[in-house]
Amino acid sequence: MSRLHGPPILSAKPRMSLERQLLLWGLALFALLALLYSLSSILTPFVAGTVLGYLLNPVADRLKAAGLSRLGAAVLLLGVFILVVGLAGLLLFPLLARQFEGFVASLPGYLAALQELFSEWSEKLTSDYNAFLRQHGLEASMPTLDLQKYVNDFIGEYAADIGGFARSLLSRGVALINIVSVVVVTPVVAFYMLLDWEEMVEILDGLSPPRYREEVRQLAHEIDQAMAGFLRGQSAVCLFLGSWYALGLSFIGLNFGFLIGVIAGFLSLIPFVGSITAFVLSISVALVQGWPEWRLPLEAIAVVSIGLFLDGNVLSPRLVGASVGLHPVWLMFALFAFGALFGFVGMIVAVPVAAAMGVMLRFLARRYRASDYYLRPADPPVERG
Repeated sequence: MSRLHGPPILSAKPRMSLERQLLLWGLALFALLALLYSLSSILTPFVAGTVLGYLLNPVADRLKAAGLSRLGAAVLLLGVFILVVGLAGLLLFPLLARQFEGFVASLPGYLAALQELFSEWSEKLTSDYNAFLRQHGLEASMPTLDLQKYVNDFIGEYAADIGGFARSLLSRGVALINIVSVVVVTPVVAFYMLLDWEEMVEILDGLSPPRYREEVRQLAHEIDQAMAGFLRGQSAVCLFLGSWYALGLSFIGLNFGFLIGVIAGFLSLIPFVGSITAFVLSISVALVQGWPEWRLPLEAIAVVSIGLFLDGNVLSPRLVGASVGLHPVWLMFALFAFGALFGFVGMIVAVPVAAAMGVMLRFLARRYRASDYYLRPADPPVERG
C-alpha cells in the first residue's frame, strides 16, 4: 500500500554521453557547412548586408538612446550610407571606368613588355656571370636562364584561368546577377538587420538553457568583441590604405595608379591580399612605364612600402589590435580554407569566423582544464608482491 500512496517514482532519464553530444554537434556543423557550400554562389549580398548591419548597429543603438526609434535609426543610417556611396560612385566611377578600360586595353602590351624585359635581364645576367668566371680563370659557365619561357608559361596559365573564370561568369549570367543583387539586396538585408537586431538577440538569448545563460552571454560578448574589433578596424584600414595607394600612386604619375589603389584598398579586407596586389601591379606597371629609368619603380616601391609600414606598425595594431587572437599561420590557413570552400566571399569572412571559432576553442579549453577529468589525481601505483 505504501508504494501505491507514496510519492510517484520518477524514472531518471539517462544523460547523453559526451561522445554522443560531440558527434551530434559535429554532424550539425558538417550539415551547416554543406548547406553554405551549396549556396555559396548566392551568399554575397546576404553576407555583405549582414556585415553592413553589424557595423552600423552600434550607431543605431546610440541614435535610439538619443530618442530616435529603431525604425527611424535604421532608415536614417541606410539613407546616409546610400547617399555617401552614391555620391562617391558618381564622383569616382567615371575615373575608375576610364582607367579600367585603358588598363584592359593596355594589358597585352604590358605583358609583352615585361616578357621582353625579363628576357633581356636573363641574357645579361648569364653573360656577366660567365665573363666573371672567365676573368678568374674558371672553366665552368652558367647555363642560360630561359626566364622568358617561365614568364610565358606563368602568364599563359594565369590568362587561361582568368579567361575560364570570365567565360563561366558570362555563360551563367552570374556577373550581372551578382552586381544587381549586391546593389539591391545588400541595403535591404542591412535595413532588416538594423531593424530586428534586438529581437534576434532576444530570441537567441531565450533559446539558451537558463542554467547556461550567463556563460552563453559571456561567450557571445567575447565573440562580439573579436568580430567587431576586426570588422570595424579592418574597414578603417581598408579606407586608409585605398586612399593612400590611390593618391600616392597617382601623385608619382603611375598609369592606372588610382585604379590600382582602389583595388588594393578593397582587397585589404582580406589580410595580405591588398598589399600584395598593390605591390605586384604598381611595380609591374612602373617597370614598363619608366624603363630604362629606375625613378618610377623606386617611387612606386616607396609608396607601397610606406603603406605597408603604416599598416603593420600603426593602423592594424591600433585599429584592429589583438582582437582576432589568431596565430598568423592559422590565419593564413583560414584564408586558404574558406577561399577554397566559398570563393571570394569565404576569404572575406574567414578572419571573423576564425576569430569566433578561436573564442569557442579557448572556452572549451578553459572548461576542460576545470573538469574533473583534467583535475583528477593520478591513481596510486599498484604494489606487486
